Amino acid sequence: MNATHLWQTVLGDLQERVPATAFENWLRQTSLVGFANDVATVAAPNTYGAATLETRYGDQIRRALSTVVGRTVEVEFRVLAKAAATLNDQPVETFFQNQADAGSASGPPATKPATRGKPSPNRPSSGQQSPARQIGLAAAPKHGLNPRYVYETYVVGSGNRFAHAASLSVAEHPGGKYNPFFVYGGVGLGKTHLLHAVGHRALELQSDLTIAYVSSEKFTNDLISAIRQQRMEEFRGRYRETDILMIDDIQFIAGKESTQEEFFHTFNALYQSGKQVIITSDKPPKAISALEDRLRSRFEGGLIADVQLPDYEMRIAILRAKGEELGMAIPSDVIEFIAQKDRTNIRELEGGLNKIIARAQITDQRISLALAMEALTDAAIGVGRANVTRAAVVEAVLHHYQVELRDLRGKSRSREISLPRQVAMYLLREETDASLVEIGQELGDRDHTTVLHGVRKIEGALTTDSALRSHVFAIRQAIFQSSAEA
Repeated sequence: MNATHLWQTVLGDLQERVPATAFENWLRQTSLVGFANDVATVAAPNTYGAATLETRYGDQIRRALSTVVGRTVEVEFRVLAKAAATLNDQPVETFFQNQADAGSASGPPATKPATRGKPSPNRPSSGQQSPARQIGLAAAPKHGLNPRYVYETYVVGSGNRFAHAASLSVAEHPGGKYNPFFVYGGVGLGKTHLLHAVGHRALELQSDLTIAYVSSEKFTNDLISAIRQQRMEEFRGRYRETDILMIDDIQFIAGKESTQEEFFHTFNALYQSGKQVIITSDKPPKAISALEDRLRSRFEGGLIADVQLPDYEMRIAILRAKGEELGMAIPSDVIEFIAQKDRTNIRELEGGLNKIIARAQITDQRISLALAMEALTDAAIGVGRANVTRAAVVEAVLHHYQVELRDLRGKSRSREISLPRQVAMYLLREETDASLVEIGQELGDRDHTTVLHGVRKIEGALTTDSALRSHVFAIRQAIFQSSAEA
């Protein structure tokens, strides 16, 4: 048995003992990275996760690991980025008691535990397997919830306190008096995070609930696919046989007659069955143009809560939480500088922090106020959306990737063209006030759903692809340099 199999066995045991949502949020992404002197080192993705494991699940993890190993074991928790190299495929038979040599009344002989990277030569002579059960991990859930978006990582302030409190009530009593629950607010203010948090909390309280989270784009695409394949009964069963249906960015179904028709009947079926419907939008129901009156009436019949811009104290708290999530110590003066400079939304706050971190990593400097000011100066990163034009973004992308405008706006799907095109979509979304529709028009009259897909693809890739981060950083520099000179 190697370290991976050992830890999988421990996780399999824990999966049977803790709530499903808790397992997905806190345990599934952990790994065993060290074992020496009867102390196991377990790595978590971030500082908050490590702290949560210690305070909430530390005892259960110690018991499970001790049971698998066959003797009392202590556990320490570390952030993955700061942990030493994992044991991976190193053999770990020496973690277990040598049952064959334990015949004397004095007890089993002492067994030297394996050390990281250099396993002990001592092995059980009998060839017996460990008493640990081999338990396979269940597949990740299909409810669509992001394990990072939980209440524990949601920062509450004056701008979202009511929405947060109302959402807790919905999570605890789905299908109750706050049905439907409609949350609206500007881009990047945490609506999606709140939606996922409701789902996670509801599952913690009632693990047998059926929950479906989808964007309005996916709902529309699923409907189109079902119509084409003549599988409407399957489609309706999927969306109507759920306890909580969560639709993100409902404003995008406005003007789509067939989608609104189907959603209206789906809504009615769920509502009449006492099931919960939760919806987010960038504006209140009455302000969504081209939304059918019957849907608007249904939405306004429930509880409507808005999420507002974060105040200074909340911005400070958000940045501190983001630093902890990334496992990085961000100086207080840097956090205060970002909080004073970026006041539009949470996404731009975190974006400012990410830019500073990227600058520090690329230039191999420590994070300081001087570096932050350099990264966020008007001539570099902090010009602001008002001064950045769509043309400046497109021109910077074309110049960086050495592609032609006609190709960017054309039909080619080759990576040499599709990547710059998606980067352009991402930067137009992040650095200008252009809507998805306007971005699509800028890049060859593409549909807004295509733009949204491109934006999300780049957002996801930036979390793991350091080369792409460097490219985007360089393009941003060029954009803001040209905008500052304009």
